Amino acid sequence: MTSLEQARELLRAHPVVDGHNDLPWALREQVRYDLDARDIATDQHTHLHTDIPRLRAGGVGAQFWSVYVRSDLPDAVPATLEQIDCVRQLIDRHPGALRAALTAADMEAARAEGRIASLMGAEGGHSIANSLGTLRGLYALGVRYLTLTHNDNVDWADSATDVPKASGLTAFGREVVREMNREGMLVDLSHVAATTMRDALDVSTAPVIFSHSSSRAVCDHPRNIPDDVLERLPANGGIAMVTFVPKFVLQAAVDWTAAADENMRAHGFHHLAATAEAMKVHRAFEESNPRPVATVATVADHLDHMREVAGIDHLGIGGDYDGTAFTPEGLGDVSGYPHLLAELLDRGWSHPDLARLTWQNAVRVLAAAEDVSRDLRSTRSPSHATIESLDG
Repeated sequence: MTSLEQARELLRAHPVVDGHNDLPWALREQVRYDLDARDIATDQHTHLHTDIPRLRAGGVGAQFWSVYVRSDLPDAVPATLEQIDCVRQLIDRHPGALRAALTAADMEAARAEGRIASLMGAEGGHSIANSLGTLRGLYALGVRYLTLTHNDNVDWADSATDVPKASGLTAFGREVVREMNREGMLVDLSHVAATTMRDALDVSTAPVIFSHSSSRAVCDHPRNIPDDVLERLPANGGIAMVTFVPKFVLQAAVDWTAAADENMRAHGFHHLAATAEAMKVHRAFEESNPRPVATVATVADHLDHMREVAGIDHLGIGGDYDGTAFTPEGLGDVSGYPHLLAELLDRGWSHPDLARLTWQNAVRVLAAAEDVSRDLRSTRSPSHATIESLDG
C-alpha cells in the first residue's frame, strides 16, 4: 500500500479537524451570500478552495468555519452576525454532509454519522466591540473560538502585524481571556503579537489554540509562533494548527512578498491595492521576479520542527483555505490533506501520531475548555467589566 493510500485509509478513521476556513467571507465577497450561486454541494473549483465533494476527498471530519470580518468595517458586530448566519444556512442546506457542532461530543457524534462537524471561530477581537456581553452573545450563537486580533491591533491586544501599543494584553484584554475561559470559548492566538501570546498563556486556565499558524524558527514571519511559545503548550495543554499560506511557511516567499509590496509602494500604490493599474504593476513585477512556490514538504518541515519543540500532542492543522490567494503545490484546496499525511508517513510519522494531529488533539482541547468552563461557572459570575473601568 502506498503512503497516499495509507493516508486516505487513516483519514477514514481519524479525519482532519481543520482550524480555519474562510469560506463564509469568500461567499460574502463573491456572491453576497447567494448560496445558489455557489452551491457547495457541487464542484466549485473555479471559484473556491472549498466544496463538499472536495472536503470528502480530503478526509475532513470537522471544520472551524471562520466568521471573519475586516477590522476596518464600521459595523463589525452585525457583519459578524451575517457570517454566523451564512454558516447556519450552509448547515441547513446540506444536512446530509454537515452537522452543527458546539461541543467535543458533537464532533464525535458527527464523525460517527459520517458528517462534517461544523464549528465557528470569530477572527479578530474587533468582532466583540470591546464588550464582554457581545463576547458572550457570540458564544451563545455557537462561536467556539475568538482570535484575539486580526492584522490590526484592537484596543486591548497587540497584533503581530501592527505597531505595538499595549505591549501584549491590557487589563481589559486579560479580562477578555478570563471571560472566554468561563464561557468555554477557545483563546485563539493566531495573528497576535508574541507579547500577546505570552500574556494570554499567563492568564488562560484553559488550553489555547493557534488556529492557523506555523513555526517562526522555520520561517521568520511575525504571524508564526516563536519556539519559546511553542515550548509552553505542553503545560497549557493547547495546540498549534499549522497553516499552509506560502508567505507564512516559505522564507523565500516572505522575502518575495516584501519586495513585491515595496515595488507597489514605489509606484504609488498601497501594497494591497487591486485596481487594474495596480495589478498591472504587480504582474510586471511577478514576470521579472517569479513567485517562489511552497510545497507539501515545506509544510511538513514546519510540523517536524513544531513536534520537536511542542510534542505530538500539541499539533493540529489549519489550512486557511479561501482566505489566501496562493497555496502550496499538492495542497491546492481542501482535497489535499492526504498528500500532507503521505509526506509525514514517508518521514517516519506513525499512524498514532497522525491520528493525534488530525483529530484527537483538537477534540481533546475543546473538551478540556468545556471542563474548565464548567468549573469556572460554578465559582465566577459573568464579568461586567468595561474597557474604561480597567484600562482608563
